[in-house]
Amino acid sequence: MTVRLGPHRISFIALYLALAIILPVAFHQFGIAGRIFLPMHIPVLLCGFTVGPAAGAIVGLFAPFLSHLLTGMPPLYAVPLMTLELPLYGIVAGLTYKKMGMNIYLSLLIAMVIGRLAFALGLVILGLFMELPYGPVQFFAAGGAAITGIPGIILQIIIIPPLVAAIKRAQRAN
Repeated sequence: MTVRLGPHRISFIALYLALAIILPVAFHQFGIAGRIFLPMHIPVLLCGFTVGPAAGAIVGLFAPFLSHLLTGMPPLYAVPLMTLELPLYGIVAGLTYKKMGMNIYLSLLIAMVIGRLAFALGLVILGLFMELPYGPVQFFAAGGAAITGIPGIILQIIIIPPLVAAIKRAQRAN
């Protein structure tokens, strides 16, 4: 399969990548924790839904690393974990919605579940080689990162579908 990334797609990838770096900074400036509202996830999912699975994967792959280099967020231990999680968000969102024509809410939920499972798998693998602040059991347990992120999951369910619809309307208008 050949992925064609023309100037139009590259521009959108750059936009969503910039948003994936800027949104967490904005959330932190207002004292809103990234682990709770998951702001880096929003542009990755939007990119997968609006530009496609390959573009979503690119944004998801580079966002954690570039954000850490530029802002120090996410913490270093989380970079490889998020580098597993976020590309899957973009791929699954793009494949299920754009390629398979699934309902956006179902696509969003499937992407979030698969991404979170990849994060947990990363905890298992990375935990074999280094000390982590928590493991996969704590990740899913009460008070763990998966539970702490519920406000972010709710936020994504509320804002992503209308944003995707608005972006699609704007693209049709052009």
